[in-house]
Amino acid sequence: MIVLGILYILCLLGLAVYGMNSLWLTGLYLRSRNVQTKLPAVNQELHPLPRVTVQLPIYNERYTIQRLLEAVTHLDYPADRLQIQVLDDSNDSTAHLVRKLVARYQAKGIDIQLIQRNDRSGYKAGALAEGLKTATGELIAVFDADFVPAPDWLRRCLPEFSDPRLGCLQTRWGHLNRNYNPLTQAQALGIDGHFVIEQTARSRNGLFLNFNGTAGIWRRAAIETSGGWQCDTLTEDLDLSYRAQLNGWRIGYLPDVVVPAELPAQVEALKKQQFRWAKGTMQTVRKLLPKLIRADISWKVRLEGIIHLTGYLVHPLMLFTLLLTLPVALFDPSLQKYFTWTGVIAFGPPLLYSLARTEETPRLTDRLRMLPMLFLLGFGLSLNNTQAVIEGLFKRGGQFARTPKFNLRNRDGAWMEGAYATQTVHVAWGEVFLAMYAAATIALLWPIQGWAPIPWMISYVCGYSFMTIMSIVQSFQVRRVRPKAARQTDSSLYPM
Repeated sequence: MIVLGILYILCLLGLAVYGMNSLWLTGLYLRSRNVQTKLPAVNQELHPLPRVTVQLPIYNERYTIQRLLEAVTHLDYPADRLQIQVLDDSNDSTAHLVRKLVARYQAKGIDIQLIQRNDRSGYKAGALAEGLKTATGELIAVFDADFVPAPDWLRRCLPEFSDPRLGCLQTRWGHLNRNYNPLTQAQALGIDGHFVIEQTARSRNGLFLNFNGTAGIWRRAAIETSGGWQCDTLTEDLDLSYRAQLNGWRIGYLPDVVVPAELPAQVEALKKQQFRWAKGTMQTVRKLLPKLIRADISWKVRLEGIIHLTGYLVHPLMLFTLLLTLPVALFDPSLQKYFTWTGVIAFGPPLLYSLARTEETPRLTDRLRMLPMLFLLGFGLSLNNTQAVIEGLFKRGGQFARTPKFNLRNRDGAWMEGAYATQTVHVAWGEVFLAMYAAATIALLWPIQGWAPIPWMISYVCGYSFMTIMSIVQSFQVRRVRPKAARQTDSSLYPM
């Protein structure tokens, strides 16, 4: 029992560290939120204008590729200074659709290049590296298939590259389907917390931050001098971001420049996305943490970098705290009383997310209304992400499972009729067990400790139950409409 007690204390202390970090980043944001972002006017341009290559890495994106190409080909930038690369690894009908669309734009005189690979070697990192071989731009913009940049996006971003140390510039993610269902509303709030609070706080206080894989621009020299795109992790964006910053490059961030994108509306799609992010992040930790610790940087930047890189450890800490609460409380009820101060973790994340004000959620009440659903997701994903963390710590590489997109906009569209909808219930039985375990913990500890552990255990019960119910319900929805989806043809999607 001594060992279990020590593990329990370490879990509480670990959660407290990440909770206090949320409070600290929120404080940094509040202190610097009135600092004027160096965002030049649209008509202020670099002279001469740099040549830009826009890379579009896609894989089986039949529902969003036309929307993406329509947006990118309308970027307000001189045609002789802009190159577009469609990096298509598709193995379904998307490949044929892409060829037709690219040929159409080429016939209009647009400098657009199609690179179709026979395999997915290196996945997204491999596609980006392949495109770089024939890229003509000194600046490389990257968009995933579900993003829709505004025509003035490049004009608003490029003046930042007057700083020769700027290796990468990230812009904020918006949401095309925030109000599609409760799942997308919760995700939107979580992403807003990251981009509005965390990224702003880090960028304005000289801390390390990361390129988020899309809606950003790289200086080609920064990519090449930092080792290029590498495929030994599933988060090639985070990997390159830290290698570049450890190599002396700076990553900038423009919170006022927003690119909307589609959020996963299916819980299984969200699980796959989170699994890839969590596993890839921990692979990056294993790869780069020793270099970060030894780097010639300030202790503040180093410490925040370590916490940032290891952020997904929150999920196994949450899971192990649940599993250890019952045995520790039964054999040593007094132990928990000495660590009630770790309750600070309950205030950090809610404060951070409630302050994540955007154009779509200007009222505090709107954000507070979505908080409970966000925390259900957080608790409910802890099993899925714990498995990913463990794999990331011990396994290199892995399959890059794309997040399916369906061209959804708020209440419009139906993902369950799409060809990419999945029926898989990934860890449903494990989530059922954990919900029952948390409920048993409530029943057994109520006579001993009263209300103290009950709110936390209720959160686990509700979180795991929510994920299980959503997985099962959405799986049945897919089965019900699958015959209709099977009859759907590409010509019905996009008349050519």
